[in-house]
Amino acid sequence: MRFGQAFSVVWEAWLTLGVVVLLVAALATNRAGPDLVLLGGLTVLLVTGMLSGSQRLPSPEDAIGGFGSVGPITVGVLFVVVEGLVRTGAMTRVTRPLLGLPKTALSAQFRLLPPVAALSAFLNNTPIVAMFMPVVDEWCRKMRLSPSKLFIPLSYASILGGVCTLVGTSSNLVINGLILSHTDLPALGMFEVAWVGLPCAAVGLAYLMLASRRLLPDRRPPVSLQDDPRRYTVEMIVERDGPLVGRTVQQAGLRHLPGLFLVEIARGDDVLAAVGPAQRLEGGDRLVFVGIVASVVDLQRIRGLAPATDQVFKLAEPRTHRCLIEAVVSDQCPLLGKTIRESRFRTVYNAAIIAVARSGRRLEGKIGDIALRTGDTLLLEAAAGFVDRQRNGHDFFLASAVADSAPPRHERAWVALAILAGMVSSVAMGWLSMLAAALLAAGLMVLTRCCTGGEARRSVNWPVLLAIGAALGIGRAMQTSGAAGAIAGRLGSLSHGSPWVVLAAVYLVTALCTELITSNAAAVLVFPIALASAEALGVSAMPFIMAVMVAASASFATPIGSPTKLMVYGPGGYRFGDYVRIGLPLNGLILCVTVGLAPLIWPFHP
Repeated sequence: MRFGQAFSVVWEAWLTLGVVVLLVAALATNRAGPDLVLLGGLTVLLVTGMLSGSQRLPSPEDAIGGFGSVGPITVGVLFVVVEGLVRTGAMTRVTRPLLGLPKTALSAQFRLLPPVAALSAFLNNTPIVAMFMPVVDEWCRKMRLSPSKLFIPLSYASILGGVCTLVGTSSNLVINGLILSHTDLPALGMFEVAWVGLPCAAVGLAYLMLASRRLLPDRRPPVSLQDDPRRYTVEMIVERDGPLVGRTVQQAGLRHLPGLFLVEIARGDDVLAAVGPAQRLEGGDRLVFVGIVASVVDLQRIRGLAPATDQVFKLAEPRTHRCLIEAVVSDQCPLLGKTIRESRFRTVYNAAIIAVARSGRRLEGKIGDIALRTGDTLLLEAAAGFVDRQRNGHDFFLASAVADSAPPRHERAWVALAILAGMVSSVAMGWLSMLAAALLAAGLMVLTRCCTGGEARRSVNWPVLLAIGAALGIGRAMQTSGAAGAIAGRLGSLSHGSPWVVLAAVYLVTALCTELITSNAAAVLVFPIALASAEALGVSAMPFIMAVMVAASASFATPIGSPTKLMVYGPGGYRFGDYVRIGLPLNGLILCVTVGLAPLIWPFHP
C-alpha cells in the first residue's frame, strides 16, 4: 500500500511537471494566447485528477477555484475603477503634470518607473498597474513609442516597489504571519525589509532603464496611423473660461497627436497660419485640424476644447450619452449639393457634423460652408441609436460608431479622484481589504455616473482574468501533486555546507516556485525549508527569511506567477521569450543583492 501510494504521488508529480513544461513551451513558441494555453493546461490537470489528489474523482470546483479567488475578482473590479478614471479624464489630470510628454522610451521610463515603484511600496501593485496602463497606452500613441518598451518595465517596477515595505505585497504579510506562528522572533516592522528592498529596487530600476533598450523588442502595430486614408477637416474652439486659455500649443498637448496637424488658428478676423509650438491660445480661438479619426477622438477628450459648431449643443441627448459616428454619404442622400449649414443636418438627422473627409485631402473653408458630395465621409456626434436608424436607410452607404469615442465627463473628474483616494486610503489604513475597497469604489463609479453600467461591463478584460484564474489552478495542481514540494526539498538538500551557499539555494528554490505557481504559495512552501536549513547550520534564521520574502515577490523570468505580468502580456505584444530575456538577468541581480546584503544586516551569528 505504501509503495502504491508513493508511486501515485510520484506519478502525479511527474505528470503535473510534464504539463507545466508543455505550457511553458507553448507560451515560449507563441502558439496561442496565454489565456487559451493556460486554460488548456488546466483542463488536462482537471481531467487527470491533479487538482484534487488521487483519493477522489476531479470535480469542476477544483478547476474553477482559481477563478473565484480574491486575485482575479479584484483585478476584474479594478478594471471598472480605472474605466471611471478614464471616462472622466481624471487620469490625465493627475499624470500629465507628473509624467509630462517624453520623446524617447528611456525618458518615458525615467518618468514612469520611480513613481510606480514608490506607489507600489504602500499599495497593492495590481491596481497601480491597472491605473497606469491607459496612461502608457496614450503615451505610446501620442509619442509614437513602442508599447513593448514600456509595459514590462511598468509591471516590474510595481513588483520592485512592493519589496520595499511590509505591506507592499501580500506575500510579505503572509511571511510575517509565518514568523509569528512558527518562530519566537518578533513581528517585522513596516520598513524592516527596506534594508534589502530599497537596494533591490534601485538596482532593478537602473537595470530596466539601461537594458530594456536592447533586451525588449520594438513591436509596433502592423498598420501605421499615418496609413489611414481618411483625412478629416475638423474645427475646435478654445473655451473662453477653460484651462487652455493662456497656454501655448505645446503646453496644451496639441503638437503630439499622431496623424493630426494643426493647420491654422482663426482669431476674430485674423487667421494665424503655420502655427508654432510657442503660439499662445486665447478664449474663442477656432483651431483647424486635419488628421485621422483616432486623433480626432483624442481632441474630443482634451478639457477646454469643444467642437466649433454650435449644433453639438442643440442635440436632444445629453453629450455624455453620445459618441462619434462615421457615415459615408450615398448618391441618394437628399442633402447632396447643399452646404452643411444649408442642409439643416441636425434637424433632419438629430446629429451634428464635426468633421469631413474627402479623398484624403484638406477641404478649404469652414465646415458649415462645405457642400456635401457622394462619397464624403462625415464624422458625426450623435446618440448610438443613429447607427440603428440608418442601417436600413438609403441616405448613407455606411454608418458605424467609433469605439471609445464618448466625450469625457470632465465635470466628474474630481469625483472619480475622490473615489480613488478613498479606495487607496481605506486599504493603506487597514480599514478594508483590497477586494472590499475595490468593489465599493467600482460601485461608486457607476452610482456617481463617472462611468455607465455598459461601460463598466465592457471595461473588463476577460482574457486577462481567464489567464490569471487558470494560472492559479495550475499552481494548486503543483501543490496537491507534490511537485512543488519535491522540487523545493530536492534543491534544498543539494546545498548543505556554507551558509552563504544554502542561503543562495533557498532564494533559488523560492524564485523557481514563484515562477511556476504564485508568490504566496511559494512563501508557504519554502518557509519551513528556510527555517530547517538555518537550524541545521546553527545560524540565525533572519537572512533566510528575508531571502524567501524577496524571492517570493521578485519573480521576473516568466509571465506566470504574478497578475501584473499577465496584465501587460497582450497590450505589450509580448512573447514568452521576452520575459525570459529581460527577466533572468534581473533575477540574478536581485539574488546577488539579497544574498550579499541580508547576512550583513542580519548576521548569521548575531
